[in-house]
Amino acid sequence: MRTLTILIKRNVKLFFKDKGMFFTSLITPIILLVLYSTFLKNVYNDSFHSALPENFTIPDKLINGFVGSQIISSILAVSCVTVSFCANLLMVQDKANGTIKDLTTTPLKRSSLAMSYYFATLISTLIICITATGFCLAYVAGTGWYMSALDIFYLILDVIMLVMFGTALSSIINFFLNTQGQMSAVGTVVSSGYGFICGAYMPISQFSDGLQKIISFLPGTYGTSLIRNHAMQGTFKEMSALGFPDEIIEAIKDSVDCNLYFFDNNVQTETMYLILAATIAILITVYIMMNIIKNKKRK
Repeated sequence: MRTLTILIKRNVKLFFKDKGMFFTSLITPIILLVLYSTFLKNVYNDSFHSALPENFTIPDKLINGFVGSQIISSILAVSCVTVSFCANLLMVQDKANGTIKDLTTTPLKRSSLAMSYYFATLISTLIICITATGFCLAYVAGTGWYMSALDIFYLILDVIMLVMFGTALSSIINFFLNTQGQMSAVGTVVSSGYGFICGAYMPISQFSDGLQKIISFLPGTYGTSLIRNHAMQGTFKEMSALGFPDEIIEAIKDSVDCNLYFFDNNVQTETMYLILAATIAILITVYIMMNIIKNKKRK
């Protein structure tokens, strides 16, 4: 345990000392927040108005709060996974620059080394994503605040679970990478593609029926929906208090993926948590088994 703790501290320190990896990870959510609020806010506004009946007026604060919550849920859903991949690149760097050989020549258990990468990535990513959550909440407070303390609690829980998912997924993928070129290629693919397949950049409700069914098998989709639900819950309650018909509120929830459907069956929030938790457990188990098999082959 002491060796594992030392290795975790070593990996976390190296990550934060590497200004390239650290600032890229930290700035990415902030840049996304600026881009979303600058260029996509009007798109989200128009999308929201299109879901309302004609001559239906609502306060600007509610519109801004709804759009702001949608924006931060998209940013956090993407960042929790992409930052995990960035933080976990230390594992690949150690292979690429030969440090892994120095570590493995010592009487060090390879299992401790493997788990140190996972926990160090988890800690580093959580620090960055919780910080990004603070920035996002500050943004919502400046546009239209409707979140309760319970909403914030669940939002942070969602962030933690998505970070655990992203860390486990990146650990498995990075396990096979050995060079800087492979590292850059995977980072580019994840950064550009994950936001689309998890429904962060574009709601899944806007995809074709066939693509929606395929994406409904991806666990990251449910993580995005959880964050959306808890970030936007307060605005839906305010809509209900203002007399919005239930069918309109449900239609809006459908349009922004707060309601997700698995072959036309509405997936409840509790089920989403179970799917995400089960996926995390499976991915961690796979990562452990991969390292066990690799160590046996070396012996």
